[in-house]
Amino acid sequence: MSSELPRLGSATGRWILLATILGSSVASLDATVVNIALPRIGESLDTDVAGLQWTLNGYTLTLASFILLGGSLGDHLGRRKVFVWGVIGFALASILCGAAVNIEMLVFARIVQGVAGAMLTPGSLALISSSIDQRDQGAAIGLWSGFGGVAGALGPFLGGWLIELAGWQSIFFINVPLAVVVVLVTLRHVPESHDPNASARLDIPGAIVVALALGALTFGLIDAMPLLVVVGLLLLTVFVVIEMRSDHPLVPPSLFAGTFSRGAGHSMVTRAASSGPVASGGRIFTAANLVTLAVYAALGGVFFLLVMQLQLVAKYTPLMSGVATVPVTLIMLVLSAPAGRWAQAHGARIPMTLGPLLAALGLVLLLRIGPDTTYLTDVLPGVLVFGLGLSVLVAPLTGAVLGAVPSSEAGIASGVNNAVARTAQLLAVAALPGLAGLSGSLGDPVEFDRGFGVAMWICVGLLVAGALIAAVLLRTPRRAATLDNVDCMPQCGVAGPALAPLHKTE
Repeated sequence: MSSELPRLGSATGRWILLATILGSSVASLDATVVNIALPRIGESLDTDVAGLQWTLNGYTLTLASFILLGGSLGDHLGRRKVFVWGVIGFALASILCGAAVNIEMLVFARIVQGVAGAMLTPGSLALISSSIDQRDQGAAIGLWSGFGGVAGALGPFLGGWLIELAGWQSIFFINVPLAVVVVLVTLRHVPESHDPNASARLDIPGAIVVALALGALTFGLIDAMPLLVVVGLLLLTVFVVIEMRSDHPLVPPSLFAGTFSRGAGHSMVTRAASSGPVASGGRIFTAANLVTLAVYAALGGVFFLLVMQLQLVAKYTPLMSGVATVPVTLIMLVLSAPAGRWAQAHGARIPMTLGPLLAALGLVLLLRIGPDTTYLTDVLPGVLVFGLGLSVLVAPLTGAVLGAVPSSEAGIASGVNNAVARTAQLLAVAALPGLAGLSGSLGDPVEFDRGFGVAMWICVGLLVAGALIAAVLLRTPRRAATLDNVDCMPQCGVAGPALAPLHKTE
């Protein structure tokens, strides 16, 4: 079938690549600059830390809940159709965000934006794998990833500049012209495709239950309501039962086979050769996702609080605070691919242990940020070490996830890992301010500085926990997924796990 698809060098191939790059950039740019705008949003809409938590979590909640369902919808209804729906919905929700007159209106718009993002995000790479000749898919994904990294690097500059020039509302309105271009190019140049092997039904009950579970946990953690936390945990248990009994689950239990049962472990082993003992693919997949849960919880907290510390305590402007973290993205652009190649040859255990420890050291250095901060001595060293740690970690983590499953399941495996990362960020942003004593007003820099220190030490603990999980549980075979099919670029302001197509390739 690949011979019937356009080559990347053809006019149609270039149009398809443009649509997918711009589509993913709409979501990634928005997420990058929202963090930078949080202090101005809090001041403009007269809200406290809880309101800012919901500004981020309203989006992340629905995105994490429905991203797997969004990939399945594309398989059933048409990938181009669902992608276009997502882009249009994202643009309309962005207009509503920019027009918000109070925090409640903004949070509602962000929730809608997350639903649209759940249709847009998986569709971006799905269109590449279904619409570009298979011989060029590695190059297409590499270009998609590279330009995504450039967009991530430009986001803080553009966002900080727009916020200072035209207010925080402008970061949402800028999505609209980009979305118009994406829709026009997609409808005119991108062919429609479906997955003929997709299940006849969608796992709607699973999607609803997991959304309710994450919603209850988020409410409970932000508002310090233990009963809701318990309800959320019970609903997560119900979700697991639904997935185990469903013949079309969002999260196939077979991915985790062998984690707890020796007999089940023999049903799925990695296809990779290793000089050491052969490890269960399910055990590797579970260990990698546990590392993801711990590490991305830390990253969610760091990127939520760091830019506010820079603006509220160090008195940086939005542009300055955005530029301050750009070295993280630049280091990842340079070093992620070599780190992935090293892990592919030698195994992921060492970089997945060393990376979180380096990132933790970077956070310790960032504790120097305070009222009299000097960038070169107090900010840059921590940012550089933190970025180095992420560069060592992210590509090997992605390779471990994809290398633990057969190639036919790589799409759903990376989708599950992406959902785990989003969920970790969601829960961290919900829980961390309360644990660190940052749940009140934003008007006291001294109190915020104290809470920031507590929060960073909690994040250090999470990163160390991730390193220990990798060291103890991960016995990764030498061969992992090839970098041609790995996205090591930042996603939503945080270096993201692989976002391979969330569907079965034809």
